[in-house]
Amino acid sequence: MNKVILMGRLTRDPEVRYSQGENSLAIARYTLAVDRRFNRRDGGDNQQSADFISCVAFGRSGEFAEKYFRKGLKIVVTGRIQTGSYTNQEGQKVYTTEVVVEDQEFAESKAASDSYSPQGGGFAPMDRPAPSAAVGDGFMNIPDGIDEELPFN
Repeated sequence: MNKVILMGRLTRDPEVRYSQGENSLAIARYTLAVDRRFNRRDGGDNQQSADFISCVAFGRSGEFAEKYFRKGLKIVVTGRIQTGSYTNQEGQKVYTTEVVVEDQEFAESKAASDSYSPQGGGFAPMDRPAPSAAVGDGFMNIPDGIDEELPFN
């Protein structure tokens, strides 16, 4: 079975191209920075290390990536590993490995993504209003100011 599940951050905005022909197909390529589970020791310092994994999404998944994915966004990808090779202009054989995306989704809210600062080393603190208690009809009131965090509008 060839199945991979990754969670990481986009290293740059997806690069999207469209195939030629009557039924053009979106092809989105992006790279995920996936943290390794364990830290690496370099000269006595513990440093977080990551793997940079190339992904390619076709069709509607590619269009979705083009519309919603941006550098720094944390996503979850499921797919399969595909290997290949080609000969470059210098005549050298180049081997490739990439994940062909079958499913992709957001791994955090938009507000959390907007507060992420790769240069600052992580997240800025967020001021969140506390949720209010349930009202008489059995539904909770949603505090003002968190509309962008909701998965629907």
